[in-house]
Amino acid sequence: MNHPHVDALVRIMPPEHGADEEVDWDAVEVQLGTRLPADYRAFMATYGAGGIENLVILAPLAVDFPQWSPGTIIDTTPTLRELWDMDGGVPGTGCGADAVLAWGTGCNANELGWLMTGSDPDQWPVVVWRRHGSPHWAQFECGMAEFVRRLMLAEFDECPLSDLSLWGRIQPFVHWREQHRRFQAGLDPMTGEPDPYASMFDGLTDSPT
Repeated sequence: MNHPHVDALVRIMPPEHGADEEVDWDAVEVQLGTRLPADYRAFMATYGAGGIENLVILAPLAVDFPQWSPGTIIDTTPTLRELWDMDGGVPGTGCGADAVLAWGTGCNANELGWLMTGSDPDQWPVVVWRRHGSPHWAQFECGMAEFVRRLMLAEFDECPLSDLSLWGRIQPFVHWREQHRRFQAGLDPMTGEPDPYASMFDGLTDSPT
């Protein structure tokens, strides 16, 4: 599955450690009650769920796998909606919390999602809750793949997150299964370098790959 914004992302962040998530999109639509944007679906086919530095790109639904979870839209969305209710959401949108749907989390407690502004998912803007932002909520007129690319190329007027770890820094994507494999091997899940703290988790590295 190709998408121009995912293709543009591939040019700066090759999916060397990505994997097709092989998502049952009909099941996703039933459980979430909506289709998801084409760029996200293309991202799942090209990269899958996983991490870019400390930004987690969520899987749509839970994955049955021992000891490791990529994080999911269905599990993370309630937190995003609670934050929307608590802070009033993006000023001026007039949307309730049920209009937001998560797709990313991390970067020191930043939460990322879509604002479901209509029936066409490809027109949904990205919304971000910034832990240290003022206001906490911000909206960006782009999709998730373009948002990630522009974040790493510093193409917004200012960093859209309250964390600078990916601002103007192109980092590799690592699929959650590769993170798990590295963890089992005593390596840092994101960098693949030897992890000096791996011995602390010896009892957790016996699950099958």
